[in-house]
Amino acid sequence: MHGLDEFKSNIPDDPSLGPWYKELNRYHWFVLLVSVLGWLFDTMDQQLFNLARGPAIAELHGPQDAQWYGGLATTIFMLGWATGGIIFGIMGDRLGRAKTMVITILLYSLFTGLSAASVGYWDFVFYRFLTGLGVGGEFAVGVALVAEVMPDRARPHALGWLQACSAIGNISAAFVSMGLAPLEAAGALGEWKPWRYMFLVGALPALLALFVRRRLQEPEKWKALRADKTQKLGSIRELLGVPFLRRRAIVGLILATSGVVGLWGIGFFSFELVRTVFRQTFEAEARAKGEDKVDQDFIRAVLQDAKLLETAAGKLSSANALVTPEAKALYGAALKLRKAEKPVSLESALKLLDEDTKRPQSPADRASREKFVGELLSEVPEAVPHLDDLTKRNKAMEGRLTWWAGVNGLLFNIGAFFGIYSFAKITHRIGRKPAFAITFVLALLATAFAFSSLKEFSHVYWMVPLMGFCQIALFGGYAIYFPELFPTRLRSTGTSFCYNVGRYLAAPGPLLLGYLADMVYGQHGDVLAMRYAGVTMCSFFVLGMLALPFAPETKGQPLPE
Repeated sequence: MHGLDEFKSNIPDDPSLGPWYKELNRYHWFVLLVSVLGWLFDTMDQQLFNLARGPAIAELHGPQDAQWYGGLATTIFMLGWATGGIIFGIMGDRLGRAKTMVITILLYSLFTGLSAASVGYWDFVFYRFLTGLGVGGEFAVGVALVAEVMPDRARPHALGWLQACSAIGNISAAFVSMGLAPLEAAGALGEWKPWRYMFLVGALPALLALFVRRRLQEPEKWKALRADKTQKLGSIRELLGVPFLRRRAIVGLILATSGVVGLWGIGFFSFELVRTVFRQTFEAEARAKGEDKVDQDFIRAVLQDAKLLETAAGKLSSANALVTPEAKALYGAALKLRKAEKPVSLESALKLLDEDTKRPQSPADRASREKFVGELLSEVPEAVPHLDDLTKRNKAMEGRLTWWAGVNGLLFNIGAFFGIYSFAKITHRIGRKPAFAITFVLALLATAFAFSSLKEFSHVYWMVPLMGFCQIALFGGYAIYFPELFPTRLRSTGTSFCYNVGRYLAAPGPLLLGYLADMVYGQHGDVLAMRYAGVTMCSFFVLGMLALPFAPETKGQPLPE
């Protein structure tokens, strides 16, 4: 068996040798470019999902318990991600890095495109699971490929840039969202909502696979090991059976779990936070213009005219059409009763309002609500507001929210780029463990601050990039650190184990955030519920700090062979 002595040599990083990139030849640059593009498109797919998740859930499932079902969809996606990561991580060691990369790119491209054609919630999450298979597999293969092809001195720098350029994929997704926003506001997208077009864009990386397949070669180190029949490649049994390898795998697993929960269970729900906060702002603006009177007249009309309700149901939803909270909830109740083929009565409407708001009512609140609903049920509107006018207002509001979700994604990932770059610089100077310790503390503080304090448009411009800087810096560390923990015969498998078993453990994170927002803090209203849930989830960053005392320091050491 192999012992610790194979990990002990040191690599000098003498500045007098010149910049690290001077050691790269044309093929080194080609491998780095291909790996960067594969991971860039991979992260673009992830970010398109985060941008599209809220509107997709609202259309395919409805507004009830949207945070819960959004968290469930994310959890299912992450389970696919973890499963694919483990399967293709082992395949990367056994079949080859280049061949496996082509398979993963084709997989996530195909099923991202199919997500655009979803007709219901459950086929949508099924496509996301299958997309996750490819997304999860690409990273472990890509970092193993770069780590083995690059010269030793250039390796950590190249891996740092590989992860930093993932932010470009995320930024590209933000530009897609921002580009669709004015088209949505103008009603130029037809019957399809913007989220469907986002997923169509996510199918384009399949073209990269054709390019990769023709020119990319397997690393010489991997080919030599495969030719040696005494070596067993991609063995989970060896990874977990050799004590020092098992310890490294478990430490990497805990580090990854902490960061993945922080990003996917909190950070990427900043899109929902921004939408929730600014929806409240835009609805307040509409009420200030007197449009709540228009809503009340419309509700009176649809509650008394089943045909009008049938027509309205195809164009409006209680999630995004009405600016008066009570009218919005009552419209949702009417839609529920229509589906159940029941007449709208005072008693049934009040019951459904109580279910939708999830807030305990005082006797005074109850009396006020009964009066409000009773008047809506009994009075006849002077004139029925034109449905197209309401639809136009709805699309304009949704277009503004799509724009700000895109701005959120853009700024989060600009911060992420500099966070990854900074981690690579800092860890080169002070070591892997101190850099991780500092970053976990900063991620906890920045994320809790953003979720508790973001209230105004100006806050997005500095709170969101600060959160992205601190959270994604951790992933720059993973790209550098995980390949340094394992020998060549287990590098893809070990990296995949850390990341993807970590994703299995982290997969309930988005579901937990949705549960906290809807079931635990839901009585406080949408905005406060999201704030409290996000701050509570920040405790997961402490998990990574607790693992660091058991982590080996790999700064200045060559890749284990």
